[in-house]
Amino acid sequence: MRRVFVAVTETFLLFAVGVVAAYIRFTGEAAHEIVNNGGWIKLLLASVVIQVAFYLFDLYDLPAMRRYRQVVTNLAKALGVATVLLMMLFYVLPVLTLGRGVFLVNLGLAFAALALFRLLVSWSSVHPHLGLRERVLILGSGTQAIEIARATLERSNAGFHIIGFADDKPDLVGKSLINPSVLGLTDDLYNLVEVHEIDRIVVAVEDRRGNLPTGELLNLSLSGRVAVEDCARYYERLTGKISTEMLRPSWLIFSRGHRYTDLAHHVRRLLNVGFAAVGFSVALPIITLVALAVKLDSKGPIFYIQERVGKNGRLFKIVKFRSMRSDAEQDSGPVWAETSDPRVTRVGKIIRKLRLDELPQFINVLRGDMNFVGPRPERTVFVNQLNAIIPYYSQRHLIKPGLTGWAQIKYPYGSSVEDAIEKLRYDLFYVKNQSFLLDAIIIFETVKTVLFGRGGR
Repeated sequence: MRRVFVAVTETFLLFAVGVVAAYIRFTGEAAHEIVNNGGWIKLLLASVVIQVAFYLFDLYDLPAMRRYRQVVTNLAKALGVATVLLMMLFYVLPVLTLGRGVFLVNLGLAFAALALFRLLVSWSSVHPHLGLRERVLILGSGTQAIEIARATLERSNAGFHIIGFADDKPDLVGKSLINPSVLGLTDDLYNLVEVHEIDRIVVAVEDRRGNLPTGELLNLSLSGRVAVEDCARYYERLTGKISTEMLRPSWLIFSRGHRYTDLAHHVRRLLNVGFAAVGFSVALPIITLVALAVKLDSKGPIFYIQERVGKNGRLFKIVKFRSMRSDAEQDSGPVWAETSDPRVTRVGKIIRKLRLDELPQFINVLRGDMNFVGPRPERTVFVNQLNAIIPYYSQRHLIKPGLTGWAQIKYPYGSSVEDAIEKLRYDLFYVKNQSFLLDAIIIFETVKTVLFGRGGR
C-alpha cells in the first residue's frame, strides 16, 4: 500500500508540475494549450514514460531505496533515461512534442518536486509516531524472534517499527536482544500494548505448548485494538519469501493461497503458448545472431541440451545456448557455476549476463515442459543432493518450472547449498501465492533484470 501511495502521489505530482511548466511557458495561453490542443495528453504521456524509468531504476522498490542519497541519485538517472526516451518518442511522433521550453522546465520542476516528496517519504519512515508505520511487539525472545526483528530493521521503509519484545523470562526484561529490548513479561501483555501503543503483535514463541498467552491474544485480536500475526506469515509478507526455519507443515497445508481453477489452468497454458510463440518470433533475429556467435567463438555444438527435473519430478530435456567449453565438466563432473567461471567462453560471458542463453527455452514452453514463470528447473544430481539436506525442497516441484521466477528476480545466481536454501524460500513463496498478478509482476521485473544484466554468471 505504501508503494501504491507513492506511485499514485507521484503521478499527480508529475502531471501538476507539467501544468505549472505550461503556465510558465505560455502564461495566459496555457489553459488553451492544455485543454484544446491536447496538452493534457502530452503531459500524461510524459508522466507515464518518467514513471516507467522510475520503475527501471527501482524507485518503487521502497525497501531497496533505504538511503536518501541513493534515491536522489536514481531519481537523476531515471529522469535522464526518461529524457532520452521522450526525445526519441518526439522524433518518431512530432505531434506529441511538448515544446522545448515546457519540456526543460517540466524536467527541472519534476526533479525538485519529486526529490522533496521522497525526502518526506524517507523522513516518515524513521518517525513511527507519525502513524505511517505500525508499532510492532514481538512475542518471544528466541532465534525466530531475533530474525523477525533483524528482517524488519533491515527494511525500514516496509511500514513497520519494532518497539520491543515480550517474554516469560523475568531475567531478560530490560535486556537488548538485537536493538530493541525485552519490554516486559507475557503476563503483562495488556499493559505493554497500552503503554507502548502497540499496533501489531508478532507471535514468535518457538515452544508454544503451555507458553502462549492464548486468552490475552484472542481478546486483543477480537477487540480490533491490535493485529495478532504468526511470525511465519509476518516474515513472508515482509520479505517476499518463506522462512524454512519458521515453517511448519500445517502452514503450507492450510494456507492454500491463490490456486488456479481448471479454467485458469487452461487459460494459463494458452497464454504460455501464445507468449512463447510471439517471444520466439520476435527474438528470432537475436537467436540467429547468438547462434552464429557461439559457433564462431569456440568448438562444440551451438545448443546445450541437458536433463532437468520438472513438475512432480518428471524429467525433461532443457535447451540452452552453449555458454561453456564443450568439455567443461569432463574432469570435474557436475558442479555449480562460479563467479568469473573459467569454463565460460567469451561469448558465453555476454549471453549469460544478458540471459540470452535462455532464449531457446521458448521451445520448452511450447512443448509444455515449462511455463513462463515458475521455479527454475535444476539438474537431477543437484536435486538429489539438495533433497537430502534441505527440508521442503521437493515442494518446489509441485508446479511446472519456469523461464523466470520469483527467486530469479529476488536473488542472484546460486552456486552453493546456502544459495539453494535461500532461493527455496522464494520458490516456496511463489508456490504458495501463485497468481496471474504475481506472474505479471515477475515478468516485468525480469525485463528490468535483463535490461540491466543483473545476477548472471
